[in-house]
Parts: sequence; C-alpha cells; structure tokens
Amino acid sequence: MSNVEAPRQPIVTRPIAMLLIFSVGAMSAFYLLMPVVPLYAAGIGAGDVGAGLATGSLMLGTVLAEFAVVRLLARLGHRTVVGLGLLLLGVPALLLAAHPPLVVVLVVCLFRGAGLGIVVVCGAALIGDLVPAERRGEGLGLYGLAVGVPSIACLPAGLWLQERFGFTPVFLLGAGLALLVPVTVLGLPARGTRQEQRGGVLAALRDPGLARPAYIFATITMASGILLTFLPLAAGSAATALLVQSCATPLARWCAGWFGDRYDQGVLLLPSVLSAAAGVSLMVLVPHQGALLAGAALFGIGFGAAQNVTLSLMFARASRTNFGQVSVVWNLAYDAGIGIGALGFGLLVRPLGYPAAFALTAAVLFVSLVPALNDRKKTR
Repeated sequence: MSNVEAPRQPIVTRPIAMLLIFSVGAMSAFYLLMPVVPLYAAGIGAGDVGAGLATGSLMLGTVLAEFAVVRLLARLGHRTVVGLGLLLLGVPALLLAAHPPLVVVLVVCLFRGAGLGIVVVCGAALIGDLVPAERRGEGLGLYGLAVGVPSIACLPAGLWLQERFGFTPVFLLGAGLALLVPVTVLGLPARGTRQEQRGGVLAALRDPGLARPAYIFATITMASGILLTFLPLAAGSAATALLVQSCATPLARWCAGWFGDRYDQGVLLLPSVLSAAAGVSLMVLVPHQGALLAGAALFGIGFGAAQNVTLSLMFARASRTNFGQVSVVWNLAYDAGIGIGALGFGLLVRPLGYPAAFALTAAVLFVSLVPALNDRKKTR
C-alpha cells in the first residue's frame, strides 16, 4: 500500500467560477443601494422610522422568498431560479430613479428583497453541494469573499456617489449591475448534484443542531442591519467605518474556513460572538471616530467568522439532500435578523437616542454567548 497522501480536490471548477462571478455582480447591486435607500427614505420626510421601514421591507421580501426557494429549485432548477432572482433584484430598482414616495420605495424594497433571497439561498446551497466535503469550510470562505468583497467597494461607494451626484445615478447603477450578470447563469449547473428535497424548512428549524447556530447568527445579523442602516444617520464618518467592517468581514470569513477545515469549526463560534458584541459596545461612543473604527473592525471580524462557522456547522449536521433547507434556514437567520434589527432600532432610537440603542443591541449580543457556549458543550 502506498503512503502517499491523495492530492486535495480543487475548489475552483468552472461551475464554481461562474457561481463566484454571478455572486460578485448580484451582491454589488445589493450593497450599492443598501445604505442609500434608507437615506432617501429618511430624506423624503419619513425620518428614522422610514429608514428602518425601508431596510425592514427589503428583508421581509427576502425572508418570504426564501421559504419558496426550495420548491422552486426542485421544480425549475438552479439556472432558471437564479435568473429570476437577478431580475427581481434589478428591475424594481429602476423605479427609484423616478424619486417615488415612501409607499413605492417600500414596494420596491420588497421585490428587491425577494430577488436577494433567491440568489443568496441558491448560492449557498450550490457552493455547499459542489465543493468537496473535506474542503467545505475553505470553499465557503471563498464564497464569502465573493459575496463580501462587493460590500468593501459598494457600501462606501454608494454613499460617496450619492453625496456627489445625487440619488438617481446610484439607483440606475444598482439596477444595471443586477441586469448585467444573468449571462453567468448559463455556466451554473441546471440542478445540484443531488435532487433537493421539497419542504422541510420548519422541520430544520425544530432541529436543535441547526436552530442553535441559526439563532446565534441571527443576533449578529440583527446588529449588522442596524449598523448598515443607521451609522450613516448617526455619524458623519460612517463611510469609513463601513469600509473597515466590509474589509474585515470577508477576510475573517475566509480565515475561519481555512482554520475550520484543518482544526475545528466549532471552537470559533464563541469568539466570533464575543468579537461582534465587543464591536457594537464601542458604538455607544458614537460619533467618536476612533471608537467607531475600532468597533467596526471588531464587529466585522466577529460577523465574518460567524458566517463561516455557523453555516459550516449546519452543513456538517445535515445530509446533502437537505442542503437547500439548510441554506434557507441560515439565510432566514441572516435576513430576518437584519430586518428585525433595522426596524426595531428605528423605533427605539428616537426615545432612547443612539448611544442607549447601541448599548441595548450589544446587550442582546452578549446574551447570545449563552447558546453559543451550550452548542459547544453539546458537540464535544
């Protein structure tokens, strides 16, 4: 028998390369408008509540669509469903260029959220299915770079473009980016390597091994939605802070995947929650520039690591035929957390003020250390 170790299977095949390109384009379209639409909603007289409603409507559309994705994939396959998601992400954004009233903005956000829900569920399910199991953490980290790098450029770029050229060019650019990438869909597999099971999302939510990481992740994404929506309103230096967070998040996600494949994914869960909670705690000092930047860096590290750790743990605890359901549950935690966080913070910030509202957010994150510790104990 030979003692030569078998070569590791490659991560980047042609379908995965097309998946990464499509993900970069779709998420660029999303992140470019993410902080700009709430600013527009606030500026037309709706204030902080309108800003929160805009992000909340976006995430509501995302969550509603995610419940339907598994059935759509089973019936239509990945190419058709991903193409539909890109159209929903791009076409409604064209209406924003007409400077509509708040009710139209909320409807646009609802449809764009549906498009986002489709593309992120499909992307996470495909990467989990196509990457070899022994390199799944690293593959998820690479996918994390593809969906995270657009935030580095597009979150601050959207604010920068809006300040200099107004809302209309940003809205048109966001729509154009989403409508340019459907050509990459032709390089995706028509279906996953295994037929997705229909339904099963609620059953997955009742599984403690899947529900615990999803809940922990939802508390962190809640804080993410708050920072993306309200930092531009709370501090004039928000663009720099968002850039710091956007750089830290995908790098931490990739590093967590690399570490997890070689050692243990679960050991990073508790530190990721602690880092995110510490980062939000520093936001209490808003608008202090140093505190904002340090808080953004700590939160970005925790947020990025938690993305990889929670999804890797959930994939490891499910069969391949249930990867679609796992992707839905994880993305529900992601998007519901963002929407609930933005909407709730918008209602609280007026009576409490920004420092107290950020302190309350940090407290929720510190409480989530308890289920993180419990999950670690149950997997030893």
